[in-house]
Amino acid sequence: MIRCREIESADLAAVADLLTRGFEGRSRDYWMEGLRRTSVREVPEGFPRFGYMLDHEGTPVGVLLLIYAGRDHGGGTCIRCNVSSWYVEPAFRNYAPMLTKIAQRHKHVTYVNISPAYWTWPTIEAQGFRAYCDGLFFSLPALSRPAKGMRVEVVQQDALAIDGLSKTDVALLARHAAYGCLSLACHAADGHSSPFVLQPMRVRRIALPAMQLIYCHDVADFVACAGAIGRFLLRRGRISVALDANDHMKDLVGFYRALRGRKYFKGPQCPRLADLSDTELVIYGP
Repeated sequence: MIRCREIESADLAAVADLLTRGFEGRSRDYWMEGLRRTSVREVPEGFPRFGYMLDHEGTPVGVLLLIYAGRDHGGGTCIRCNVSSWYVEPAFRNYAPMLTKIAQRHKHVTYVNISPAYWTWPTIEAQGFRAYCDGLFFSLPALSRPAKGMRVEVVQQDALAIDGLSKTDVALLARHAAYGCLSLACHAADGHSSPFVLQPMRVRRIALPAMQLIYCHDVADFVACAGAIGRFLLRRGRISVALDANDHMKDLVGFYRALRGRKYFKGPQCPRLADLSDTELVIYGP
């Protein structure tokens, strides 16, 4: 008998075993650490903490990880769900649609898929998803002119207040620092401050020590602070920052790679670029 149900805490070890079999190159420790982080993070009320599984006589034979988070939108709160890792044992693939059907049933939720393998794009699009990001721009921010008097501050996971930033921004920076990200606050000479979250990224086929931009208020903020951030990173051995983009960025030095980094959404709110906070990239890792 096969049934689809929420993943519970007692299932985590077996789910990690299943995912380890399904994703070559990902260790069991990788999955267990991500599931541990998921077990303690805030989740909007009424939504599953971990996602769903196909249960065959008490054993998981399929899994779809989901990461729910609240987002400020138009003075209210909207719900975003990162449709993360999916795997079903070959003998049970006929039951795989049960997972996607139950996972995407909320019409008011915006679902995002930020790491689709290229061979899954037709399937994702057939499910009603639309691309909102077509590629990545690999910037070389140290070649940008630094703003005079700008200061870069590293934000630690125990931070409670940062000059010029809201409590919400500080909480986001501290939370992502705890995930192992590099959280920064850039302070301009005029007193304006901007939050940034970056993460080391694995770049295949390109020998480039790169960081990925996980979060900022707006891409324009990164452009304005690129020179200061670039010099800060250069002292730490990183020369590039990759950010979501749909074309070449004329205000930054670098190069655009179409298709790499494609991201999809389905639901009422199209996600903006430069917001990958509280997604699989930081909770499970790159």
